[in-house]
Amino acid sequence: MSNAEPTGVPDETGKNPVSETLELGTPPPKPLWRRRNWIIAALLLIVVIAASRFSNRAPAIEYETATAVRDDLLIYVTATGALEPTNQVEVGIEVSGTIATVEVDFNDQIEAGQVLARLDTAKLAARVLQARATLESARARLLTAQARSTEASNEYARLQEVRELSGGRVPSQSDLDRAQATLLTAQADETASKAAIAEAEALLEVNETDLSRATIIAPISGVVLDRKVDPGQTVAASLQTPVLFTLAEDLQQMELHVDVDEADVGRVVAGQAATFSVDAYPTRDFPASIKEVRFAPKTVEGVVTYETLLTVDNSDLALRPGMTATADILVERLTDVLQVPNAALRFTPLPENSADGESERPGRNKVPSGDRVWRLDNGKPVAIPVVVGASDGQRTEITEGKLDLETPLIIKRLPIRQ
Repeated sequence: MSNAEPTGVPDETGKNPVSETLELGTPPPKPLWRRRNWIIAALLLIVVIAASRFSNRAPAIEYETATAVRDDLLIYVTATGALEPTNQVEVGIEVSGTIATVEVDFNDQIEAGQVLARLDTAKLAARVLQARATLESARARLLTAQARSTEASNEYARLQEVRELSGGRVPSQSDLDRAQATLLTAQADETASKAAIAEAEALLEVNETDLSRATIIAPISGVVLDRKVDPGQTVAASLQTPVLFTLAEDLQQMELHVDVDEADVGRVVAGQAATFSVDAYPTRDFPASIKEVRFAPKTVEGVVTYETLLTVDNSDLALRPGMTATADILVERLTDVLQVPNAALRFTPLPENSADGESERPGRNKVPSGDRVWRLDNGKPVAIPVVVGASDGQRTEITEGKLDLETPLIIKRLPIRQ
C-alpha cells in the first residue's frame, strides 16, 4: 500500500486519484433552461437601452402645406341689414272718434282711393250742422248791420245838408256829432258781421274736412302689411296722429338697407353687383345691385357706418319686409393673379420645443402680415419674402415674390405624435 496521499491531479494515465478514491464521476452539464433565461434577459436589456436612447430624441416636426394658385380673385365687402318695401306708407287719422267699420285686413291687395276704415260720424255731422247754422246767423247779422249802417249814413247826410241850407244854425253841432258817431258804430257792426261770417265759414270748412277724414282712404295701391285697429275701438288724435294701417306699394320690387363700415365705404359705389342671403332660405343667394350710398353717418357704440340701399327683384314674393339679410358686395375683380392662402401668410415658425398646437400663435386671428411665406427645405421652414395685394378674406394676391405654383407653403404645424 502506497503511503502517498491523493492530490486530486490527474496522473500519467489521465485519471484523477481523488475522484477515483472518492468514487466520484464527471460533473453533469448545466440545464438548457438556465442558458435560455440568460439569453432572454440579455435581449431585454438591449431593448430597454435602445428605447431609452430613442425616447431622448426630439420627435420630427410635421407641417401641413398648400400651394399657390393662379386664378381670378373676387373682392367682396360684407354688410348686414334688413329688407324694406320701396315705398311704405303709414296711414293714420287726424280726427278722434270710434271706429265704425274696418274694410281691409292683413295682406289684402288694395287700390289707391279704396276705403280702409270708417269712423262713427254722428258727432262730426252734428258739428257740421252747427257750423252751418252759425254761418247763417252771421250772415243775418251782417244784413242787419248793413241796414243800420245805411240808415245812419242817410241820417248823417241829411243833417249835413240841413246845416248847409240853414247857414250853420241847425242842427246843432252836438246833434251832428251824434249822427256821425251812430254812423261809425253801424259801419263797425257791419265790419264785425263780415268777420263773423268769415269765421263761421272757416269753422264750417274745418268740420266738413273732419267729416270727410272720418273715412280712411288708401293713398297708394299695394298690400296691407299691418292693421292696428278694430271696429268699436276709440282713437284719439289730440296729441299725435295714431297709425292705423301700414301699406307697401309693391312687394315685387324691394330695397335692402345695409350698414357699410367706414373702412369699406370708399370702395362701394352705385351700380355694383351684390348677392345676399336670409335665414329663411339658407341655401339660396339672391341677386341685388347698389342703388345709393348715403353720406349721413350712423354711429352705434363708437362704430361708424353708412346706410347703403340695394335694389332687389322679388317677383316670386319669397322675400318679406323686415327680413335680416347679409349682403356680399363685389367691389373688385382681379383676373388671373397669383394668390396664396391667408393661413400661409399668418404662419410663423416657433422653436422646435414649443408645445403642440402653438405654431401659429404670433399671427392667430390677425390679418395677414403680408411680408413673407414659408416653404420646407429639408424639413426646416425657410422664409420667402413677398409683397401682397388684395385679399378676399381667404386668399391674398401676391404681387412680388419668388413663388411658383409647385412650391409647398406651410400653413400650420401639425401636432406632434408621441
